[in-house]
Amino acid sequence: MSSLTEKSRPIVQLLLNTGTCPRCILRFCCVGSQMLYRHPHKDLMKDLQEFLKNSQEEEDTVCLDVADPPYKRIRLEHREEGADDLNHNGAIPQLPSAGDGNAAMESSAGNVCNVCLGILQEFCEVDFVKKVCQKVNSADYQFTSFVFSVSLPPQLSVRERAAWLGVKQQMRNLGLPLPKDDIIQLKEAYKWIIHPQLSEELGVPADGKSLFEVSLVFAHPETDEECHFLATACPDCFKPAKNKQSVFTRMAVIKALEKIKEEDFLKHFPCPPRSPKNLCDALEIQCNNGAVFVAGRYNKYSRNLPQTPWIIDGERKLESSVEELISEHLMAEFKADSFNFSSSGREDVDVRTLGNGRPFAIELVNPRRIHFTVEEMKRLQQAINDSSDKIQVRDLQLVTREAIGRMKEGEEEKTKTYSALIWTDKAIQREDIAFLDDIKELKLDQKTPLRVLHRRPLAVRCRLIHTMKSEYIDEHHFRLHLKTQAGTYIKEFVHGDFGRTKPNIGSLLNRTADILELDVESVDVDWPPTLAD
Repeated sequence: MSSLTEKSRPIVQLLLNTGTCPRCILRFCCVGSQMLYRHPHKDLMKDLQEFLKNSQEEEDTVCLDVADPPYKRIRLEHREEGADDLNHNGAIPQLPSAGDGNAAMESSAGNVCNVCLGILQEFCEVDFVKKVCQKVNSADYQFTSFVFSVSLPPQLSVRERAAWLGVKQQMRNLGLPLPKDDIIQLKEAYKWIIHPQLSEELGVPADGKSLFEVSLVFAHPETDEECHFLATACPDCFKPAKNKQSVFTRMAVIKALEKIKEEDFLKHFPCPPRSPKNLCDALEIQCNNGAVFVAGRYNKYSRNLPQTPWIIDGERKLESSVEELISEHLMAEFKADSFNFSSSGREDVDVRTLGNGRPFAIELVNPRRIHFTVEEMKRLQQAINDSSDKIQVRDLQLVTREAIGRMKEGEEEKTKTYSALIWTDKAIQREDIAFLDDIKELKLDQKTPLRVLHRRPLAVRCRLIHTMKSEYIDEHHFRLHLKTQAGTYIKEFVHGDFGRTKPNIGSLLNRTADILELDVESVDVDWPPTLAD
C-alpha cells in the first residue's frame, strides 16, 4: 500500500526546504505507488505543499492507496554506535513551519534537485522522452519490445547518503524514531516514470527479457570533485582501470560508502547536500539488439582458400576465406556491427570439404534486422552461393545460442571421413596395400604436429583410425579412404611427421610416404537440421 502519513511530515518538511524534488521526497518516504511518481512535477509540488498545511490529527495522504508490485530499495547506511549528530557546520538545519510552504515550493521548483541532480525532473519530461525515441527510431532497429537501462553519476549515492543523514539528524533532534533506513532506488523510480512514456511513443511494450536494449548514460561535471573525499578516506576502494576514465565508478563509490564512518562522512560532506551548480547531462542514448545466430553447412572446393583470414606477422597471405565469403552477405542483410565465426573443426588451406559439408555458425553482434522468413533465408543462401565458385552453403537457418553447443560437442565425439591421395618412394603393387583394408580401430599416438606447434600446446594425443579402404592408382600412387576419430591429424598419419605420429602409413608400408591431396568427405555431426530444398 502506498501513502504519505503523518510520520512522514518531518522528512517532507526537511527535504523540501533543502532543495529536494518531490519525487525524491517520495522515494525517501518509501512511497511505492508507481502511478504517483508519474504525476506532473508541478502537481506533486502542490500536493506536498497541501500535505504540509494539513494539521489533522489523523493520518493524511496525498494519494489513493494503491497496491503495487514489489519494488527495489537501497539501504543507505550500516548501523553504527557513537556517531555524531552534527553536520559539517556542527548545526542542525531549521525546518520551515507549515506557513513557509510557498517559499520551500518556489525554492525546490526552480532549482536542480540536491539529490537526483535533475534526473527525476528534466529527464522525465515529454520532450526528453521524444528525443530518446527519435534516437531509437533513427537507428533503424527491428524490435517488438524493449528493456530499458540507465547509468547514473556515481555521486548520486553520496548525495543520497548525505540527504538521509540530514533526515536522521532531524528526526533525532525532534525525538522521533526513524522508521526505515532504506529508500526507493532512483533507477526504479525513474523506470516507473519513463517506461509508460517510452512504450507509448515507440509503440511496443517494455519487457525485462527483451533482447533490444535502450540505455541512457547520465554524467555530471562535479563527480570527481564531490567524490574526492572518499578517495582520501578509503584509498583502497579506488583503483585505476584501463577502460575507465575516472576511478570514481559507481561500485567503487558504494564500496567506500560502506566503509567510511558516519562521523568522517559528516566532516567532509554537507548534510543535507547543497543544491548542485549544474544539471546532469544525458551523455549517451544507446541502442543494442541481442545477438542473432545463423547456422548452416559449407562446402569448400578450393585448395587455396583458408577457413579464416590467413594473416602472419600482420601480413595477409590470401585475399579471402570461407568465413569472409559467408559473413559478408550476412553482415549486409542483418546490418550487424560485427560477427563471430565458429565451426565443427577446420580444414587446412589446401584441403577441400566435400559431401554434406562442415557445420558452421555465425554470431551476428548488434543486428539492426532480426526477422527473416524461410524464403528470405533461402534467397540469402542463394546469394552466397552465386557470389563464389570456391564455396557453397546449405541448410542456412536461424538458430539459438544454446543450439550451437551441439555443434561444438560433435568436434571431439563424432567421426570424420577423408580421402587422401598418397605417394610412395618405392614402387607398390595392389597386394602391397591390400592389408590396409583389414585394419580396424588402429590406435595412434600423435604428438602435436610441428606445423601447428606455434598455436597448440605440446602433447601426445591418442586417436583412432576406425577403418581404411585403399584404391590402387599406379606404382607410386594410391588413394586411401579413412574413417577416423575427430581430431586426428591425417597428413601426419600419412607421412609420420618425423616419427611424431606412430604408427603411420610410411611405417606400415615400410617405405617413405607423403600426402599429395586431402579431402574431407563427411563430418558426421547431425547439426544443424537438414532443410528441404
